[in-house]
Amino acid sequence: MTSLRTLRLARGLSLDQLAEAAGTTAQQIGRLERGDRRMTVDWMVRLAEPLGCDPKDLLGPAAPPPAAPSLAQPPRLLPVRSAARGGVEQEMFLLDGAIDHVPMPDHLRNVRDAYAIWVVGDSMVPRFRPGTLLHINPYKPARRDHGVVVYKTSDAVLIKDFIDATDQSVVLRQYNPPGDIILPRHEVRAWHTVVGTEEA
Repeated sequence: MTSLRTLRLARGLSLDQLAEAAGTTAQQIGRLERGDRRMTVDWMVRLAEPLGCDPKDLLGPAAPPPAAPSLAQPPRLLPVRSAARGGVEQEMFLLDGAIDHVPMPDHLRNVRDAYAIWVVGDSMVPRFRPGTLLHINPYKPARRDHGVVVYKTSDAVLIKDFIDATDQSVVLRQYNPPGDIILPRHEVRAWHTVVGTEEA
């Protein structure tokens, strides 16, 4: 069953009724439905109005797909923007641009500005071990006890668990040594949610 026949029947039209509305004969409509006559642009325009459809709808499912590009689309890569650095406060500072690229995981394929970050410090062991690559979605809202990358106004960066945020403070948690960290809200520029991990 061709697309033209499907549309005609859905509209409740007989061959004669469609032919009359399109200014042709029932025989011509029959040939178009069977594929004995090619569906030209002129026919699509003439038939679209009585069928109540867009002319391109008459191309039908058998229309050839667009030609594939001559060169395959290169796989999208996830930029690794920086690396966590151990220290007294387990902070690090962003490097300019990406320091590496890794294959894009499926769960980030359609996320704008997604990136990855290496864990180097041990403040989040055993949750995030050194050498773990964290996948980051900068737009996903953080939930309690979810890992986050916190960007301070000083350009320092922390990898912690998110606990809570108010207009006055942001509360984070680390595991080694265990404890909560309370940052004044004005010292925190943003936090991005960890949505996956990849062991080194």
